[in-house]
Amino acid sequence: MIRRIHSRARWPPPRSQPYYLDVTHPRANKGSVVETLAKMRNLPTAQIATIGDMPNDILMFKKSGFSVAMGQANDQVKSAATRVTSGLDDEGFANAVERFILGDE
Repeated sequence: MIRRIHSRARWPPPRSQPYYLDVTHPRANKGSVVETLAKMRNLPTAQIATIGDMPNDILMFKKSGFSVAMGQANDQVKSAATRVTSGLDDEGFANAVERFILGDE
């Protein structure tokens, strides 16, 4: 059923999981959140770093200045990110912050 709904959509809705049907406003996505946050904090989007592991994170990656894909992300998500960190089970988030945000890379 989910495949049939996605195939009939006027636009390809982002999916957080292959078995979820994410129903949101057409302009509501993680990329627009980056833009809204930047406006609220009076920051250029280039100064915002993002991290994610699902296809619905790709728009967020495109809008932020620096993006990190988690190690368990699929190849599409990894290729959309600036950098890739270790997986969730290997403290990927903490490693990304230490290495890419606080570190020299």
